[in-house]
Amino acid sequence: MATDTRGFEVEREGQTLLVTASTDLRELDYPTIEAGARDILHLLGNGTIKNVVLDFHKTDYYGSTALGFFVKLWKRVRECDGRMAFCGVSDHEREILKVTNLDGLWPICSSREEALTAVQG
Repeated sequence: MATDTRGFEVEREGQTLLVTASTDLRELDYPTIEAGARDILHLLGNGTIKNVVLDFHKTDYYGSTALGFFVKLWKRVRECDGRMAFCGVSDHEREILKVTNLDGLWPICSSREEALTAVQG
Protein backbone atom coordinates (compact mmCIF):
# COMPACT_ATOMS: atom_id res chain seq x y z
CA MET A 1 0.00 0.00 0.00
CA ALA A 2 1.44 3.35 -1.07
CA THR A 3 1.60 6.35 1.24
CA ASP A 4 1.42 9.81 -0.33
CA THR A 5 4.34 11.96 0.83
CA ARG A 6 3.95 15.44 -0.68
CA GLY A 7 4.18 14.65 -4.39
CA PHE A 8 5.63 11.18 -3.94
CA GLU A 9 3.95 7.83 -3.38
CA VAL A 10 6.08 5.70 -1.08
CA GLU A 11 5.97 1.94 -0.61
CA ARG A 12 8.30 -0.44 1.15
CA GLU A 13 9.42 -3.85 0.01
CA GLY A 14 11.82 -5.38 2.52
CA GLN A 15 14.87 -3.11 2.75
CA THR A 16 13.85 -1.19 -0.36
CA LEU A 17 11.86 2.03 -0.55
CA LEU A 18 9.84 2.40 -3.75
CA VAL A 19 9.31 6.10 -4.47
CA THR A 20 6.96 7.11 -7.30
CA ALA A 21 6.81 10.75 -8.33
CA SER A 22 3.09 11.44 -8.59
CA THR A 23 3.52 14.63 -10.64
CA ASP A 24 6.20 16.39 -12.68
CA LEU A 25 8.87 17.83 -10.37
CA ARG A 26 9.03 21.35 -11.79
CA GLU A 27 10.88 24.27 -10.20
CA LEU A 28 7.64 26.05 -9.33
CA ASP A 29 6.90 23.13 -7.01
CA TYR A 30 10.13 23.71 -5.04
CA PRO A 31 8.45 23.79 -1.56
CA THR A 32 6.55 20.55 -2.22
CA ILE A 33 9.63 18.79 -3.61
CA GLU A 34 11.74 19.89 -0.64
CA ALA A 35 9.11 18.77 1.88
CA GLY A 36 8.66 15.40 0.19
CA ALA A 37 12.43 14.98 0.00
CA ARG A 38 12.76 15.63 3.75
CA ASP A 39 10.08 13.03 4.46
CA ILE A 40 11.78 10.42 2.28
CA LEU A 41 15.25 11.12 3.68
CA HIS A 42 13.77 10.77 7.17
CA LEU A 43 12.45 7.31 6.27
CA LEU A 44 16.00 6.27 5.35
CA GLY A 45 17.30 7.50 8.68
CA ASN A 46 15.86 4.65 10.73
CA GLY A 47 18.39 2.10 9.44
CA THR A 48 15.91 -0.53 8.26
CA ILE A 49 15.80 0.72 4.66
CA LYS A 50 18.93 0.78 2.55
CA ASN A 51 17.85 0.68 -1.12
CA VAL A 52 15.71 3.07 -3.16
CA VAL A 53 13.90 2.67 -6.46
CA LEU A 54 12.69 5.93 -8.01
CA ASP A 55 9.77 5.34 -10.39
CA PHE A 56 8.81 8.07 -12.87
CA HIS A 57 6.10 6.34 -14.90
CA LYS A 58 3.61 9.12 -13.98
CA THR A 59 5.89 11.99 -15.01
CA ASP A 60 7.75 13.51 -17.95
CA TYR A 61 9.94 16.18 -16.36
CA TYR A 62 12.07 17.04 -13.35
CA GLY A 63 14.14 20.15 -12.71
CA SER A 64 17.26 21.07 -10.79
CA THR A 65 15.58 20.91 -7.38
CA ALA A 66 14.61 17.31 -8.04
CA LEU A 67 18.09 16.52 -9.37
CA GLY A 68 19.57 17.89 -6.14
CA PHE A 69 17.21 15.67 -4.17
CA PHE A 70 18.29 12.61 -6.19
CA VAL A 71 21.94 13.31 -5.37
CA LYS A 72 21.17 13.80 -1.64
CA LEU A 73 19.18 10.59 -1.65
CA TRP A 74 21.98 8.73 -3.42
CA LYS A 75 24.52 9.94 -0.82
CA ARG A 76 22.27 8.75 2.01
CA VAL A 77 21.75 5.38 0.31
CA ARG A 78 25.52 4.96 -0.12
CA GLU A 79 26.04 5.69 3.60
CA CYS A 80 23.78 2.69 4.29
CA ASP A 81 25.73 0.51 1.81
CA GLY A 82 22.60 0.46 -0.31
CA ARG A 83 21.78 0.86 -3.96
CA MET A 84 19.56 3.15 -5.96
CA ALA A 85 17.91 2.68 -9.37
CA PHE A 86 15.49 4.59 -11.61
CA CYS A 87 12.63 3.18 -13.67
CA GLY A 88 9.79 4.50 -15.81
CA VAL A 89 12.00 7.36 -17.00
CA SER A 90 10.63 9.27 -20.00
CA ASP A 91 12.83 10.14 -22.97
CA HIS A 92 12.82 13.74 -21.75
CA GLU A 93 13.88 12.77 -18.21
CA ARG A 94 16.58 10.46 -19.59
CA GLU A 95 17.96 13.37 -21.64
CA ILE A 96 18.07 15.57 -18.51
CA LEU A 97 20.11 12.90 -16.72
CA LYS A 98 22.42 12.59 -19.72
CA VAL A 99 23.00 16.36 -20.07
CA THR A 100 23.79 16.66 -16.35
CA ASN A 101 26.10 13.60 -16.43
CA LEU A 102 23.98 11.87 -13.80
CA ASP A 103 22.94 9.03 -16.10
CA GLY A 104 25.97 6.96 -15.10
CA LEU A 105 25.39 7.12 -11.34
CA TRP A 106 22.36 4.85 -11.15
CA PRO A 107 20.92 2.05 -13.24
CA ILE A 108 18.07 3.31 -15.40
CA CYS A 109 15.76 0.35 -15.77
CA SER A 110 12.83 -0.28 -18.10
CA SER A 111 10.54 -1.66 -15.38
CA ARG A 112 10.01 -1.56 -11.65
CA GLU A 113 10.80 -5.27 -11.42
CA GLU A 114 14.14 -4.74 -13.18
CA ALA A 115 14.95 -1.84 -10.85
CA LEU A 116 14.12 -3.95 -7.78
CA THR A 117 16.43 -6.68 -9.05
CA ALA A 118 19.17 -4.10 -9.65
CA VAL A 119 19.08 -2.82 -6.07
CA GLN A 120 18.45 -6.11 -4.30
CA GLY A 121 20.82 -8.28 -6.36
